[in-house]
Amino acid sequence: MLATISHNKETFKVDLLKPIDLSIPLTPKKNPLAWYIDPPAFETVTDGDWVGKVSEGGDVNFTTITFNPHSHGTHTETAGHITEKVHSINKNLKTFFFVAEVITVIPEPLDNDEDDFILRDKQFHSILKGKSPEALVIRTLPNAREKKTMNWSHTNWPFIEEKAMVRFRESGIKHLLIDLPSVDKEKDGGALKAHHAFWNVEENIRLDATITEMIYVPHKVADGRYLLNLQIAPFENDATPSKPVLYKIETE
Repeated sequence: MLATISHNKETFKVDLLKPIDLSIPLTPKKNPLAWYIDPPAFETVTDGDWVGKVSEGGDVNFTTITFNPHSHGTHTETAGHITEKVHSINKNLKTFFFVAEVITVIPEPLDNDEDDFILRDKQFHSILKGKSPEALVIRTLPNAREKKTMNWSHTNWPFIEEKAMVRFRESGIKHLLIDLPSVDKEKDGGALKAHHAFWNVEENIRLDATITEMIYVPHKVADGRYLLNLQIAPFENDATPSKPVLYKIETE
């Protein structure tokens, strides 16, 4: 079903029947994990003889889920993630459709170090060629399906160079999505330079800008321009589980 979209003085068509879901779902069995905490817990509620599970004789399924949005799958966060005041993602993300650019980047060794890998500003400069989309979706290589169930704790994943995040901010990129647990190095002593640079926390804080982590961009999704629908759960928190969905922009 082709729909005509008018967005920021531009008109284009997308097929709403062909969504590309980038989210990793929260499940009772297999989830990606990060930050050294246990998997999410799905617990059937019981009350005396009553059980909240139809397969065990209950009249409804009634499950309590305990999880951390930063650790257990795709999530979107605002600057409140690193500020003393916990700015709510639900209050600060007020629109949900953006023109996005999907790019693929190969992390490079940091200073010839075989253990540390970085996504450099010069790489993004070369790939984007002056483009400044509203949203940037970063797929890193290798792009194994194991990213969807990987335990990232103690893996020292690649991270984005601070200079690149400054470039993104200054070029007007408001929403950054990546298939890693964080845009920053796993262990950096709490510096979080990439987060600080993107949100401009020390100067003119960008509360309407978001970072989405732990997405998965399938191999079949070509680099290029898409319409992004960034769906979030309405949590009054610095971060929330989210469901970013792409739609290919149709060419005439």
